[in-house]
Amino acid sequence: MRNLLDFDFDSAHIWHPYTSMTHSLPVFGVHSAKGCELELVDGRRLVDGTSSWWACVHGYGHPEIIGAMEKQLHQLSHVMFGGITHAPAIELCKKLIEMTCEPLTKVFLCDSGSIAVEVAIKMALQYWQGQQQERTQKQRILTVKKGYHGDTFAAMSVCDPEGGMHTMFGEAVTKQCFVDAPQTLFGEPLRQDDLAPMERILREQHHEIAAVIIEPIMQGAGECVFTAQSIY
Repeated sequence: MRNLLDFDFDSAHIWHPYTSMTHSLPVFGVHSAKGCELELVDGRRLVDGTSSWWACVHGYGHPEIIGAMEKQLHQLSHVMFGGITHAPAIELCKKLIEMTCEPLTKVFLCDSGSIAVEVAIKMALQYWQGQQQERTQKQRILTVKKGYHGDTFAAMSVCDPEGGMHTMFGEAVTKQCFVDAPQTLFGEPLRQDDLAPMERILREQHHEIAAVIIEPIMQGAGECVFTAQSIY
């Protein structure tokens, strides 16, 4: 079965992420994975340096993870979360709250980073809607350039508007507020002028800003910039 992957069908009918639909790129056929390595159908091995886009940070085939998944599948594989709860969700949320500081004591579970950003933006807008009887002006999100927050529409609107991967959707997404990304790099003393653009726009446009969204430490759109932790 190892060499029976139908690459012709894949090329003709399967649209892989971040590629052209009409001019597909070559793909690697994976047979199996173990630890940090992918075994290809032709026998070659590759080190998965991206951990499958950060989803497999503990490696493939981890016995403890497999054991926990197998046990859970036998007991309860999946159930909707509306009006229903279960022990694994409660225990996960307890651990998440232990990692955060006051007053972050509420957890909303999402199935991806993009959806988490969508939900966070909706929460911010809905909060300000609830503060006023009339329609609030606070409809925009403030962030820094060179950031990446996801691929869905609200998430795209707060990604880098100039050099990011979603610039072609610039006229379709909501217009947000941007300031220049900090220049102080990780490990360097904070430059006060890095904070000035953010302070200025908050002072001048606070009436229309519903929330601020920031990538902690790293901006990851046009380039990966590790920013000084003291900025946040």
